[in-house]
Amino acid sequence: MQLHDVHEGIHRRKKRKRVGRGVGSGHGKTSSKGHKGHSSRQGFKIGALFEGGQITLARRVPKRGFFNGSFKKHYATVNLVDIDAVFAQAGVVDEAALRSVGLVKGYDYDGIKILADGEVTKAFEVRATKFSASAVKKLEAAGGKAVEVPYVGKVKKGEKADEAATS
Repeated sequence: MQLHDVHEGIHRRKKRKRVGRGVGSGHGKTSSKGHKGHSSRQGFKIGALFEGGQITLARRVPKRGFFNGSFKKHYATVNLVDIDAVFAQAGVVDEAALRSVGLVKGYDYDGIKILADGEVTKAFEVRATKFSASAVKKLEAAGGKAVEVPYVGKVKKGEKADEAATS
């Protein structure tokens, strides 16, 4: 083999198979589909799980357990150490306050959950959808309060946040 032979027969772009262009094309008459059967017909597409007539893996494997994924709740999580670091003085910390400082972003979840990572040095009144048990203990130990409020979510155009909370 010579250096100029190395790429011989290797093409960057493979020519597409032009079917149904007559017998002389090499793909004529039946257009490389064989005779009769469903795969020779127009519009035939094979399923992704089709195994040639063999029972598919999804049907061979026994089903076990229970999946409740469509009802699963996704919460935006905020740690107490972040709240303590961002807010200078004690006061009410709610969703609007958390969003204004950038601790909560987006609307693709079902509420805000406060977790107990870190220590709290100020007496915050935190309003959120859920709290971990240890977060409640740490807030109360610092003289603060944990208030569970229902999550309103993204407010629709023309509707006020107060109206959305009551409905």
